[in-house]
Amino acid sequence: MSIAQDQLDKVRTQSGFIAALDQSGGSTPKALRLYGVGEDAYAGDDEMFDVVHAMRTRIVTSPVFDGDRILGAILFENTLDRDIGGMNSARYLWEEKNVAPFLKVDKGLAPVEDGVQVMNPIPNLSELLDKASSRDVFGTKMRSVIKSADAAGIERVVGQQFEIGRQIVAAGLMPIIEPEIDIHAPDKHEAENVLKGQLLAHLNDLSTDELVMFKLTLPEEPGLYQGCLEHPNLLKLVALSGGYSREEANRRLAENPGMVASFSRALTEGLNARQTDDAFNAMLDASIQTIFDASCT
Repeated sequence: MSIAQDQLDKVRTQSGFIAALDQSGGSTPKALRLYGVGEDAYAGDDEMFDVVHAMRTRIVTSPVFDGDRILGAILFENTLDRDIGGMNSARYLWEEKNVAPFLKVDKGLAPVEDGVQVMNPIPNLSELLDKASSRDVFGTKMRSVIKSADAAGIERVVGQQFEIGRQIVAAGLMPIIEPEIDIHAPDKHEAENVLKGQLLAHLNDLSTDELVMFKLTLPEEPGLYQGCLEHPNLLKLVALSGGYSREEANRRLAENPGMVASFSRALTEGLNARQTDDAFNAMLDASIQTIFDASCT
């Protein structure tokens, strides 16, 4: 059986969640501050990425981080180009940890228009997908943001996500489509209902062999995305923490059976660069277990 098929079977059938370790240039300083590393600890982007790679390496190489509870991990391209434990990062995840690697492929967000931020163009997408395939990456992730219940804006976001998603499927990879709804949107519930309609319409347009995943903001109405969950073209429905605390994100996740976590900040909450290995591993183990439990409801 191929690696891609093994990864597909794992993500489709196993209980667990997806670890989001894909903070990119703009979000890295905040992630490092929360980890106890101030901006005075590095000079320039190269040193910053060295420091954040050390943080990610400490997480991934921890004995509590493995495929028993974790289905996959999302990486930033800079991480894909680096090694962990003497192996390429993506291969280390799969071969040593039994965790399916995903790659963040978007290039950030365009300015707000019609209440949304679509993705910037991805000019090197085909080359990026080729590189990912050569390193046994299973899938990709790309993020847009919805800030209000503007029907035209939401339609543009979902249309762009599916257009690029189909290119990713054609390249042999599994796209995670992520139209995030801002948790502070004043009409969040209404936006979620508009988004649900668009997602189902675009799922219905896929051919039977085109599978995708969704990464969505935890909804105000429990079970709102049940119709997506039951759609034959959706492999997995995962949730982003979106700025909620881990406790609140887990509470909301537990109200949505079949939806599993793909948390970033909520996963690393409480970790600190100055912790001993025992303290670090105990905190990470507790985080992983609470997120796993909420994902298994």
